[in-house]
Amino acid sequence: MKKRFIIAVALLIMLTTINSQEKIVISKFNLQEINIENNFLLEEKDIKKLLIPIYNKNLLFLKNTEIETLLMQNSFIDSFIIKKKYPNTLKVKIFEKKPIAILFNKKNKFFLGEKINLIEFKSLPNNQNLPYVFGNKDDFKILYNILIKINFPLNQIKKYTFYEANRWDLEFKNNDIVKLPPKNYIKNLENYLSLKKEKDFKRYKVFDYRINNQLILK
Repeated sequence: MKKRFIIAVALLIMLTTINSQEKIVISKFNLQEINIENNFLLEEKDIKKLLIPIYNKNLLFLKNTEIETLLMQNSFIDSFIIKKKYPNTLKVKIFEKKPIAILFNKKNKFFLGEKINLIEFKSLPNNQNLPYVFGNKDDFKILYNILIKINFPLNQIKKYTFYEANRWDLEFKNNDIVKLPPKNYIKNLENYLSLKKEKDFKRYKVFDYRINNQLILK
């Protein structure tokens, strides 16, 4: 009886020691450090703040989907690459959305990305270089895709204004204004670019295409 008792105690001590060793080994893989790279618009501290919930989690069991859920809370983040550096470091390479304009829609203000997706507005160093869009993103997407298609010089535009008549005004950095009709305005845009190359039209600042087959110059 005494012999059985001694064996039982010995087994208990051995199992307890093994479990303790396993816990020590596994704890070595708990996330302690996160390295952020390739971020230009977002501050590193703001990205790391999003990832607070995964600190001290075990890298062995940490899923990429869990990291994705946290990172995609920030609308500036387009995609990312994750690399686990064992035993306790996570490397995150960020790819940011590029703002192309500032959208004003009713009382709301957003950045517009290249895919005409909404990005949360925040103060950025080059805000003043972005054109303003007064309208909604869906109507602007139609216009923007047309401008891209005809290789229109977007860097010359400082403001887009959408009116209830379902048409756009484009205001340029040289203070020209192009008033477009509601539909079929590709030829109007091409015509404006052609006219601005000629000396006789440089003195005009308003190019009004609202009436079909007519151009009013001011």
